[in-house]
Amino acid sequence: MIDDSRAKRNVAVLVAAQAFLGSQLPMNFVIGGLAGQQLSPNVCLATLPISMIVFGSMTTAPWLSTLMQNHGRRAGFLMGAAGGLAGAIICAYALSIANFWVFLLGSYLTGIYMSSQGFFRFAASDTASDAYRPKAISYVMAGGLISAVIGPQMVSLLSGGGDATVMRFFPVYVAAAVLNLVGMALFFLLDIPKPPIPAVDAPKGRSRWELLTTPRIAVAVICAMVSYALMNLVMTSTPLAVVGCGFSVADASNIVTSHVLAMYVPSFFTGHLIARFGVERIMGLGIAILAVAGLVALQDVDLMNFYVALVLLGLGWNFGFIGATSMLAGAHAPEERGRMQGLNDLLVFGGVTFASLASGGLMNCAGGDAATGWAAVNIAMIPFLMLAGGSLIWLVMRPRTATS
Repeated sequence: MIDDSRAKRNVAVLVAAQAFLGSQLPMNFVIGGLAGQQLSPNVCLATLPISMIVFGSMTTAPWLSTLMQNHGRRAGFLMGAAGGLAGAIICAYALSIANFWVFLLGSYLTGIYMSSQGFFRFAASDTASDAYRPKAISYVMAGGLISAVIGPQMVSLLSGGGDATVMRFFPVYVAAAVLNLVGMALFFLLDIPKPPIPAVDAPKGRSRWELLTTPRIAVAVICAMVSYALMNLVMTSTPLAVVGCGFSVADASNIVTSHVLAMYVPSFFTGHLIARFGVERIMGLGIAILAVAGLVALQDVDLMNFYVALVLLGLGWNFGFIGATSMLAGAHAPEERGRMQGLNDLLVFGGVTFASLASGGLMNCAGGDAATGWAAVNIAMIPFLMLAGGSLIWLVMRPRTATS
């Protein structure tokens, strides 16, 4: 019988890290665009701070993956928390001097933490058996359930009051700094061995190009990119759309809370669904739900439509992204781990960076009002959903012997 006791301990630590350290990301995503709107010299650049977070994650992923391959997961995760700490402090300082460009620097450093959090799901599989791997990934993603409650509600609590200036967000960044300090201690509880130094004659694995041209890996990367990018495209615009349509910052926070809950609550059973129905079916279901989310958002701009669309957006992301992660984790060899996982997150967060940049432009500059901009954001989902759905259908229809 396979003993997954070590894996289960690591999963528990990573769930806690996902829950508490991860709270800073919904905090940043709720207020990043709103603060950017007040600080930026051009309203079309309002979501640039969020784009800088994702850009920081994209550019960090390759070297952070190499760092973890050479020195272990703990070193990489501590580096990520240090980046989150520095980013929160600099963002708070930028608000105090009302400087948009310094705010962008802090946002970029926050992206180092975002990149490290992206590797939690891979770390969960490092010591897990093949049978436990999908569940381990799913459970770690489920840790975001607590962050979904803590993060946006801290925004509502700490940015309240009658202050309408950008300084109302200052306490939120102080809280994010504290979360990084407290959360760092968790990583010393991890029990993931450092990767062994490969012998001279050890297998080197496939090149990056060979990995990317493997059908199963290519489709996993495409579906992960589309699931995450479209989720970010819509979520980034949501606070701007909600407030722009006449609702409050508290309403925006509550909608984002519902969205992030929908992202992570299904994680308690996504791994079981993958094991029972197959990863391809679950990924396909996720893509279909993302399409329905866009359709709901296009119907109206009342609060209920925002809530339903964002809940569906979170659910679709969960099935699409966790499914793609599970598919990718089983499609490369251990010696290819650092190379492939860093490349995957470079591509995924490259797509997310583009989406977050496009989000602000579509929302603020594609029409004369918030409702028109919101419609443009959701219409932009269509070609990418077609790409992901088409690639998955292509993979499923290939002969089984050719899907590796």
